[in-house]
Amino acid sequence: MRYFGSVYRPPSEAYSLIVQVTYGCSHNTCAFCSMYKEKRFALRPLDEVLEDFRIARQTYRAVDRVFLADGDALVRRAEELYVILDTIRELFPECERVTSYASPASIRIRTDEELRTLRQKGLTMVYMGLESGCDDVLRLMNKGHMSDEIVAMGQKVRRSGIALSVTAITGLGGPELLERHAVETAKAFNAMNPEYIGMLTLMVEPETPLYDWVQQGKFHLLTQPQVLEETRLLVEHLDSPGSVFRMNHASNYLVLKGTLNADKDAMLRTIDAAEHDLGRLRPESWRGL
Repeated sequence: MRYFGSVYRPPSEAYSLIVQVTYGCSHNTCAFCSMYKEKRFALRPLDEVLEDFRIARQTYRAVDRVFLADGDALVRRAEELYVILDTIRELFPECERVTSYASPASIRIRTDEELRTLRQKGLTMVYMGLESGCDDVLRLMNKGHMSDEIVAMGQKVRRSGIALSVTAITGLGGPELLERHAVETAKAFNAMNPEYIGMLTLMVEPETPLYDWVQQGKFHLLTQPQVLEETRLLVEHLDSPGSVFRMNHASNYLVLKGTLNADKDAMLRTIDAAEHDLGRLRPESWRGL
């Protein structure tokens, strides 16, 4: 496949065919994020996108999953997205899943009818970053949207029939906003009731504003006990029946898995055990993005 610059995908898309539909991220100013910095956001020419799918058909015996990269495929005109999805269905009748990242901005420009049509044509799930349900954290990190808008766009996706996977980041508010970040993030998840909830743990990347703040002493990272305290608060306040909860990213100190709300008590017991024995946590040197 032909790729321009670094390509990122969710962990669950490790075995997917990845085709760039756009280049970069349409926002790309979040203070914690180091992704896509080597390229400016642009729409990839549609004929190149379709050609990549034809090349893939000649190259791979079977394509079960497709991920539309880069950071915000949904900003393309609806008619062009329809052509892309029609092409996938025509070339890969065996394909079971087509996914992409989505931002609140790209969801907002899509009408309800367009989203329903995208689902009918095969877009099965989108990944959206909440990061935090606390507006002070979102403002500090220059997310570009407040929690109410992110929640509303998540609900819009859910109404269309497209599955929704939402992520947030433990530690993003530092010690000062620990409680609000945990409780208000849980509240936002509950309001969206997404199919999937994913939690990462903050890792500071060089060449980001957050990295500079940490070096200057303007932002303080959570200790491991504080990470567990925040995680417990989050899980305690989660009430999102049916949501699959995953805290098993390489950045996480503690692995938590379950389906809400049935496995909530078991996850709390796992957190309690880790609080009494920090040796259960992933060593710092083993963490990664």
